Amino acid sequence: MTTQEIADKLVALCREGKFNEAYNILEGFKQWGEIIQETHGGSVGDPVVVGNHFTVPMTSDVTFKDGNRINMEEICLYQVKNGKITKASFHYDTSMMG
Repeated sequence: MTTQEIADKLVALCREGKFNEAYNILEGFKQWGEIIQETHGGSVGDPVVVGNHFTVPMTSDVTFKDGNRINMEEICLYQVKNGKITKASFHYDTSMMG
């Protein structure tokens, strides 16, 4: 798969709410899903692909298992190698995390 195809697949899964399938693409993302109690909403923007990297803007309105609810905006940066996501970093305002 090309970087564009991987980006499009990840975005499509997230937009459909198929986060468990998206987590299988990005194994480290599983930890995020395990601390969420309820998802109230959010959005997934269009991917921007440059070489073997892509970014995706996302918003999340979630309640964590500890009861804290947050609205979050982030930029997700992914690196692709040999048809798989090999690195991911998530950039957001950490002050909202309490």
